[in-house]
Amino acid sequence: MQKLFPTFKSTALTAFSALFIVFLLQKAGVWGEVSSAAQSVVMSTGALDIQPESSKDEPAKKDFDFNFAIKTTAGARINFDQFKGKVVFLNLWATWCGPCKAEMPGIQHLYEKMDTSRVVFVMLSIDKEGAQAKINDYVRKNKFTFPVFMPSGYLSEQLQVPSIPTTFVINREGKIEMKKVGTANYDTEKFRQYLTDLAQQ
Repeated sequence: MQKLFPTFKSTALTAFSALFIVFLLQKAGVWGEVSSAAQSVVMSTGALDIQPESSKDEPAKKDFDFNFAIKTTAGARINFDQFKGKVVFLNLWATWCGPCKAEMPGIQHLYEKMDTSRVVFVMLSIDKEGAQAKINDYVRKNKFTFPVFMPSGYLSEQLQVPSIPTTFVINREGKIEMKKVGTANYDTEKFRQYLTDLAQQ
């Protein structure tokens, strides 16, 4: 018992120290950056490459609810139903989300390689209202050129997701083809072909 107590005490102290460091990083506002860097390292190994056929959280393809609106960071309102008839790559993210930041360079590379007249990209930030300047600064700093939006009013129930990043692929018939929760690398030949095939159906 005497030998076990120091081990338990040491383990508890280590765990407390780790939690305290995380707390300090969060208070300093850099936890998102640390988390993003860690995810980027894992992504570079190929471990997070998307596998479309195994990323369908819901096997049955459900109809996507287009009945909501989004807006540009400049405030222009857009009805989401204008994207009906096209393949939609819809990613929910936020500037404070480290895992979101880790996958965004890959999404940018994917965007640059796709025919965006047939595959629509909607990068939907769920940052708080009033954070437009912060969003724009982040996008500009990272030289992202994909379209960035915010909710305009309520979001449909399907988009009330428990965690981000969450990505949906909606096919031309308006059904959810894929839903991926968590960080992934979408800039793969397999995924580009997957989107191209959907656009041609």
